[in-house]
Order: sequence, then structure tokens, then C-alpha cells
Amino acid sequence: MTIQSIIEATSELVDDKTAAEILGIKASTLCVWRSTGRYNLPFIKVGRSVRYRRSDLGAWLERRTRQTGVTA
Repeated sequence: MTIQSIIEATSELVDDKTAAEILGIKASTLCVWRSTGRYNLPFIKVGRSVRYRRSDLGAWLERRTRQTGVTA
């Protein structure tokens, strides 16, 4: 792994506050989702720090996008 690849990988990571802003929810809601497993939203835990990949947030939003009110 090169220094450049490490920099690129970590620049994609955001904290829970920023992730919540991207999703339009409160950071405390993300905390509840993590602890209950309510949604399959991947996160990274390093020590006490929680980080989310921007690409995972986008993919999660994409999976939850609906064209109609009917669920399949």
C-alpha cells in the first residue's frame, strides 16, 4: 500500500456527525442504528472512533431509493 493510497482511502472517511449531515439525520440516530443493527449501514470502528465511507453512504442511499410508495 502506498502513501497516496492511504491518503485517498482516509480522505473518503467521515465522522458520524458529517455522515449524519449527508443523510439528513441526527448523529444520535446513527448511534442508535449502529447499536440496534436497524439498518445495514457499514461503518468502521477504530478504538472509540466511528467512521463512514462516503461511498458506503451513497450506496446505502441508492439501495433505499424508491420509485413508488409500494415496497417489494
